[in-house]
Amino acid sequence: MIAIIDYNMGNLASVQNAFAKLGTDTAVENDPKKFMKYDKLVLPGVGAFGDAMEHLHEMKMVDAIKEFAASGKPMLGICLGMQLLFESSEEFGVHKGLGLIEGHVKHFDTAKFEEKLKVPHMGWNRMFTKNHPLFNGLDDMHYLYFVHTYHVECGKEEDIIGETYYGYKFTSAVAHNNIMGIQPHPEKSHKNGLKILENFIQL
Repeated sequence: MIAIIDYNMGNLASVQNAFAKLGTDTAVENDPKKFMKYDKLVLPGVGAFGDAMEHLHEMKMVDAIKEFAASGKPMLGICLGMQLLFESSEEFGVHKGLGLIEGHVKHFDTAKFEEKLKVPHMGWNRMFTKNHPLFNGLDDMHYLYFVHTYHVECGKEEDIIGETYYGYKFTSAVAHNNIMGIQPHPEKSHKNGLKILENFIQL
C-alpha cells in the first residue's frame, strides 16, 4: 500500500486521483506512527518551504519520514516535496530541510538567464533524464508540467537523474538509493506523468 503524507501542504486529491487512474489505491496518512506499515511513501507539496517544514515538525513527522527513508522502502517527493528532501532552502529566509539528499534549494537566478523569462517557471517543459526505473518506458527527453520559483542545487552529480532548461539548466529529478524526487507535477502531466507514477508503483 502507498501512503500520501498529509501535512496540510499538498494537493492530495489530485495526487490520489492520479494513482486511482492507474488502478492503485492509496491512503492519505497524517499519523506518523503509521508510516512504517506502508510499502511506499509519497511526499507531495504546494506552498512555501519554511511553512512546510514547520507543519512537518508540528505534526511530529520529521523523524518518522527519516525512519522510513532509512528502511530502504521507496519514497517519492513531488514538487515542494522533492525540495524538502534536501538540506536547506533560501525561500523567505534560510530553512533547514529533511537532509535526506545533499544539496540546497535556491531561487531562480534571473541574472544568469540567457533570455528574458518569467519567474515562476510555469507550464510544460522538457526533462532530460538518465537511465532510472522511474523513467522506464519514456524517452530520455519528455514534457512535464512545472510550477515553481525555486529549484534544487544537488550536492552530488550521481544523485541527479533529470535536468530541465529554463534560463539555464537545473536539476528537476533526483534519486539517492530508495529516495526519489521530481520537481514537475506528474499528476498534472498527462500520460508522461502517469507513466512515472506507474513506474513508482512497480518499484
